[in-house]
Amino acid sequence: MIYFNNDYAEGCHQKVLEALAGTNMEQTPGYGEDEYCAKAAGKIRALCGREDAAVHFLVGGTQANLTVIDAALRPHQGALCAASGHINGHETGAVEATGHKVLTVPSADGKITAAQVERVVLAHRADSSFEHTVQPKLVYISNPTELGTLYTLAELEALSDTCHKLGLYLFLDGARLGYGLAAMGNDVTLPDIARLCDVFYIGGTKVGALFGEAVVMGNPVLAEDFRYLIKQHGGMLAKGRLLGVQFDALMTDGLYFEIAAYADRLADKLRETFHRLNIPFLVPGITNQLFPILPDAVLEKLSEKYVFCEQERVDETHRAVRFCTSWATRPEAVDALCADLCRLCGGES
Repeated sequence: MIYFNNDYAEGCHQKVLEALAGTNMEQTPGYGEDEYCAKAAGKIRALCGREDAAVHFLVGGTQANLTVIDAALRPHQGALCAASGHINGHETGAVEATGHKVLTVPSADGKITAAQVERVVLAHRADSSFEHTVQPKLVYISNPTELGTLYTLAELEALSDTCHKLGLYLFLDGARLGYGLAAMGNDVTLPDIARLCDVFYIGGTKVGALFGEAVVMGNPVLAEDFRYLIKQHGGMLAKGRLLGVQFDALMTDGLYFEIAAYADRLADKLRETFHRLNIPFLVPGITNQLFPILPDAVLEKLSEKYVFCEQERVDETHRAVRFCTSWATRPEAVDALCADLCRLCGGES
């Protein structure tokens, strides 16, 4: 079988593996207090243009999300996000388990707008019984979103301005951030994100690392006592240097951005084939995630050779599915899928 179901099926990039093997027998302090974590954090701060930012390495995306949100909120406060947001649909109530409600707004493209945030917050404040309902205090977004869409710089600036005007924190989940930054047509940079968000993270698990995420905190209020919460929520690794070594390798000589661009270009090739065959998409996108709408009969044939993710049923005979490329996807796998799509959907291979 050829796997297009996610972007974390393989282990890690060869340079990351070499870095881990090369430092395997070194003795270092634990819990992220080692020289490799310090070096990686320094490189991240330089890339973000924020020498004042706190950088913390956590073991995974769920741990990063729930720890950041719990650090930001008081017991009566909640996190506002799109209904399709990862913390709402794919983390088994992890945020709610910390005692904070996820407050959702509808979204057709996976994004939340500044206007929606303002509407929800002002409605809460205008309610005469506001103290009986959860107070919105943090806006959670992911970039790319769950549907592979990207925020434009204008959208991100509007969200940031609105959040700060209303006294809310803006938190960006960057589990697939590399694929977003490297997408053709993206106009948001890493320094933009560091400037506009109170906190965000750079995903490693899905972009070349064995595991791990780098949380970047530009707001010093959130950084206070954060390591206590990392420990309390199970996100602190005793062998913390394993995270530092990986991110040090990824942030050296542009490797992180290089491998993300590689995945995006393969996705672009696949996307071009879908367009050429007049196959519609659930949502338009430019990242490594594609959500085509295909006939059930075609999907049954493809499933004999390929693994992909079910997204949703569109009508009685068509379903939207997700195909995902990654830093490790082989070009010949994309070529084979394009040829099979052409054969099954009436085009020429």
